Amino acid sequence: MTDHADAVLRLEDVWRRYRRWQRRPASLKEAVVRALKRDSWTYEDFWALRGISFEMRRGETLGFCGANGSGKSTLLKVIANILPMTYGRITVKGKMATLLELGTGFLPDLTGRENIALNGAIMGLTDRDVARKLDSIIDFADLGDFIDSPVRTYSAGMFMRLGFAIAVHVDADIVLIDEILAVGDAEFQDKCAARLQAMQKAGTALLIVSHSLSLLENLCSRVIWLDHGRVAAEGRPADVVQQYHPAAVHITA
Repeated sequence: MTDHADAVLRLEDVWRRYRRWQRRPASLKEAVVRALKRDSWTYEDFWALRGISFEMRRGETLGFCGANGSGKSTLLKVIANILPMTYGRITVKGKMATLLELGTGFLPDLTGRENIALNGAIMGLTDRDVARKLDSIIDFADLGDFIDSPVRTYSAGMFMRLGFAIAVHVDADIVLIDEILAVGDAEFQDKCAARLQAMQKAGTALLIVSHSLSLLENLCSRVIWLDHGRVAAEGRPADVVQQYHPAAVHITA
């Protein structure tokens, strides 16, 4: 892994473990008893991430591909500090914005407009920032009158529109995007792609997880293929996609 003075994100040997119980303790008392009787543990360790290391520079777009269960979404949640890592080190320089699972950070009974203020605050915007950017966010999301409806009435595509519109107005140094772009209609996807390219030119680092190999090839400057939590390949998008694609076809079949 090379070292650059303009690096905004650096992962060093990051591991993430899940504990899969064959039979979960039914009570705290049972858990304590099992702790005292080590031979009574009924779980196994599953390593979702295994020694992940990479670095991102300003303006770079890094894509991740891999089959379901390969660790892509877990990686983003660990970077975003939603999930703790088990081992390793993560260094972040600058402000980070996340666009992960649909509806993350939204309160269902609040309107779209109210959730803009809520999510903006979560992502570090002040009340003044939100007021200044509000019209632009609403215009980008293009939800019409639904902007003043509770978000529990939103479709998946509407969630994506609102979440993306907020994330790209945060002026973050790093933006994490997890597959969410696949939900919107073609016209809005093109709008998102154009905005992401503008953010690239402005120096924002983008980390994108997607099953859309064409999206990764078109947007990314580098792609990493994850397989069972490990880096299987890393390099130019076309080269990595070419290595991954036969495996993807095999899995689908």
